[in-house]
Amino acid sequence: MATVGARKLEELIKKHLDEFYSRRTAKLTGLNLTEALTKKNPYLFKAKGIQQASEIVAELLQAYISSSDETIFGDAFFEPIAKAVSGGAVGGGEGIDIIKESDTTVTAYAVKSGPHWGNADQWSRQRQNFQSLQNRLRKLHKAFEPVLGYGYGKRNTDPKGSKNYRQRSGQAFWEELTGDTDFYLKLIRLMKHYPQEHRVRYQVEWKKAVNRFEREFLNNFSTPDGDINWEKLVEFNSGKQKQKLTVSSR
Repeated sequence: MATVGARKLEELIKKHLDEFYSRRTAKLTGLNLTEALTKKNPYLFKAKGIQQASEIVAELLQAYISSSDETIFGDAFFEPIAKAVSGGAVGGGEGIDIIKESDTTVTAYAVKSGPHWGNADQWSRQRQNFQSLQNRLRKLHKAFEPVLGYGYGKRNTDPKGSKNYRQRSGQAFWEELTGDTDFYLKLIRLMKHYPQEHRVRYQVEWKKAVNRFEREFLNNFSTPDGDINWEKLVEFNSGKQKQKLTVSSR
């Protein structure tokens, strides 16, 4: 087990909060209205009685960011911190993040943000990744323990049937990795004021994105008197002809 002091852990947390917000901001600034609109249901917007472009824009942005936040946080925060504090070897093949080896056992961890991390194909691929690693390690003649580790949650299961891996979540996962029963609490405690500092800067970019999207939406999908042109919006989203948006240079 790697022993990480409070100051070192706080530095690690700060570093990876920086990375999380850097990726989050890049996602926000890189999003375009075409991509956002083609993934949403215009009929639902109309059915909900929405009458303002600002409401549609807010929903588009919130849905997009919410769907990507979990993945970004796992990749930028949970996974690198788990690697840093585990005391194990980093990597071990595709889909394997940490390898810990004792005299009798090789334990392979795949680190995910939370227990609801993937679709059926991704789960199947993860099982294959564990199996591939086990095949490569047979020559060591040691027991092989694959583990899906989640940064938060309460899912803690042992191998059963085709699920040949353990699952460890939240406190149980971090304690197994570090030997510290309170490590999961330290992660939240040592975030301190850093998220608030990032949030202020992030909100500046959020407002810019809202303004940019609202301007583009009104340029393309509003009537001369200011109403939403619903038929034009549906044609763009669902029509057979591919259309391009008019982007204002202002």
